[in-house]
Amino acid sequence: MPLYSFYLASDESREYRGGFMKGIKILERLLATIPVILGIAVIVFLFMRLTPGDPVDIMMGREGMVTEAEIEALREEFNLNEPLHVQLFIFFKGLFSGDLGNSITRGVPVIQLIKDTLPATIELAIGALLFALVIALPIGIISAVKQDSIFDRIAMAGSFLGISMPGFWLGIVLIIVFSVNLGWLPSQGRLSYLVYLERITGFHVIDAIVTGNIPALLNALKHLLLPSITLGASMAAIIARVMRSSMLEVLKQDYVMLARSKGLSKWLVVLRHCLKNAMMPTITVVGMQVGVLLGGNMIVESVFGWPGLGRLVVDAIFNRDYPLVQGVVMFYAFTFVMANFFVDVIYTYINPKIEM
Repeated sequence: MPLYSFYLASDESREYRGGFMKGIKILERLLATIPVILGIAVIVFLFMRLTPGDPVDIMMGREGMVTEAEIEALREEFNLNEPLHVQLFIFFKGLFSGDLGNSITRGVPVIQLIKDTLPATIELAIGALLFALVIALPIGIISAVKQDSIFDRIAMAGSFLGISMPGFWLGIVLIIVFSVNLGWLPSQGRLSYLVYLERITGFHVIDAIVTGNIPALLNALKHLLLPSITLGASMAAIIARVMRSSMLEVLKQDYVMLARSKGLSKWLVVLRHCLKNAMMPTITVVGMQVGVLLGGNMIVESVFGWPGLGRLVVDAIFNRDYPLVQGVVMFYAFTFVMANFFVDVIYTYINPKIEM
């Protein structure tokens, strides 16, 4: 066996072992998320029980023709007459079997309600994410390259403004300007009542494209624009600042100066050599913000009447709908945990030197 074959086999074996160990670490990290999700489930369960208000009293009322026997029967139906530890056991039993129970106020399985409203929330989150990335990445890169210029100062001042503006305030301002005064864009819902769209996936934009319904597509995009800007404004401000800071650090590296000394243009060096390394902190922020977009959109959905998970859980909290709140919060927790997990995995592939 030639000597170079031994070295080749050694390198292949080393690469195989490295890939195997990386897979083991990814599996360990994935298993480590399970206690986190279970801990969140216990906290949500206990806090909902400690919240003042009885869901049965809120649903049935005390002033109508409702007897105590009917109220007790309803409590028994939803296991609210059981001790707290028994209710927790029933909750975990359903959680492990994929059954989150039925909504107290709506009488529909919680999983079905999540499936019905999830496309609206995902569509809004994707719209906000695209708006944030399209605005923030170019601004962050140009601000770093043109540090201390007029563009840089205006961009950073705008990012401060974007971070400081509450979503409910920005949403109301956009509605007043573009819906009430100018009449350019709708202020409520996902689709106008007079526009017909066949439901296929639940995503209005995708359904309109698949069915070739151009009027519905334009109408859906108009409804999506203002909520996306409102939800994505603060994210765009954060990403722009992080991108600028990381790009400034990369621009000071020796390999960048070496590439410039070889005669390469500034923007070619930035896009080819700097962007990949500068994206590392930005990916972390984007991964965390994806969870925020899916879980922190309650106010925006309420302002714009967007029929998504956020609005659903707000109504459930006011009605003390325990199963519905628990199910939606568990989905939010799972989204946050998995977003961070995938960011860590992506990190290891972008930069092999980083271990999980």
